[in-house]
Amino acid sequence: MQVGQLRHKTAIQSPPSGQDDDGNPRTEWWTVCQPYAKKEDLSGRELFAAQAAQSEVTTRFRIRYRTGLGSKMRLVCDGVIYNIEAVLDRDGRKRELQLMCSSGLNNG
Repeated sequence: MQVGQLRHKTAIQSPPSGQDDDGNPRTEWWTVCQPYAKKEDLSGRELFAAQAAQSEVTTRFRIRYRTGLGSKMRLVCDGVIYNIEAVLDRDGRKRELQLMCSSGLNNG
């Protein structure tokens, strides 16, 4: 992967877990890392449910390899929240990860 292709600043967030200092359950997502990524929109579709039109976009983000990322996390890019559906190391060489994401139907 060439560095010039990594144009999009992203934030990968983990879901709330545990308790805060007062013993209350945490409710906010926390940022795990902020990698630069190559963004590729793959497909889109429109759904009509409950008399409301909704759209869903499938997007692939390519980032440099790192450990600790999973499908329960989400990615934020340009103010749009993407659910991470899969984390793939396609060639198994630990050079890059492909994050298969969807957006539009919910916000993580």
